[in-house]
Amino acid sequence: MPTTDKINKAKIFFASGSYIKAVLFFIIMLLPPTTYAGSTLTIDSDSQFTYAMDLFSSGDYASAIFEFKRFIYFFPEDKRVTLAHYTIGESYFSKKQYRKAIRSFKRSADAKESSPVTIKSALMISRCHLQLCEPGPAVIQLRNLAAMAKEIDTLDETYYRLGWIYLDRADWKEAENNFHKISLQNADRYNTAELTASISRYHFIPRKNPTLAGMLSILPGTGQLYCERYHDALVAFLINGGLIWAACQSFDRNLDALGTIIGITELGFYSGNIYSAVSSAHKYNRLKTGNFIENIRKNTRVNLSATPGGKGLMLSVRYRF
Repeated sequence: MPTTDKINKAKIFFASGSYIKAVLFFIIMLLPPTTYAGSTLTIDSDSQFTYAMDLFSSGDYASAIFEFKRFIYFFPEDKRVTLAHYTIGESYFSKKQYRKAIRSFKRSADAKESSPVTIKSALMISRCHLQLCEPGPAVIQLRNLAAMAKEIDTLDETYYRLGWIYLDRADWKEAENNFHKISLQNADRYNTAELTASISRYHFIPRKNPTLAGMLSILPGTGQLYCERYHDALVAFLINGGLIWAACQSFDRNLDALGTIIGITELGFYSGNIYSAVSSAHKYNRLKTGNFIENIRKNTRVNLSATPGGKGLMLSVRYRF
């Protein structure tokens, strides 16, 4: 039944001539509360986690991050919180937001109990640093993991990743040292024999001596020719030769001011010719070293993918032949 207050409000509507409003008001007041009140939405941990994981699997990383954070907020004691932090990190990694990914991976790596997820989180932190062109922190992270790891598989993957960081930096000795640390039981999995054999051939990488390139450039273009930059060699020879000829002609015709200006200009081009030759030697060495490393990568590298799950870490290894 409507209360006295409700009736009084209806009388006010009548008094103001709002007859239709008053009738509607009485109808609403007489309805049971459940017919016009919003129903309460309840969520459980399983539904929330599954929904967030479905979003992640479909590639909707922004929504997955939001839903995993909601899961962590409402169910902070759930045993899957560590995995939720990890998947948030994976989502940020996929979005190339590596700083945020590191923060999420650190939360999962710092879990009280060690698990495949915490190990994978530590590995992903190193990958984030590499994406940020920070090999130093990546190496530190992997070394810390190797110091704490107890399982052979974890140690071997850590050494493998360390070896590749050093290999990409052309630090042949450290790369070999880390690949040699991989256990015999996983040697075939990581193809360590072929890796170390390939690295040992780094002595055969073609190289150019930057000092020699600079000295040869006393004759403009010769240094670039030595570095196999034939177009640059021709340009350097023609420009410097032309300016030297023009300066000599000016002095021969008693055009000293013009000859001086051309001579100063030529001095700049001549210095640039020497610098260009030295730089070309360094570029040549970097190119050949990069090609050497890329060739090793194509022929020997294995692709590691790890999926943290309920019971363990699933590791897949694929060789390229």
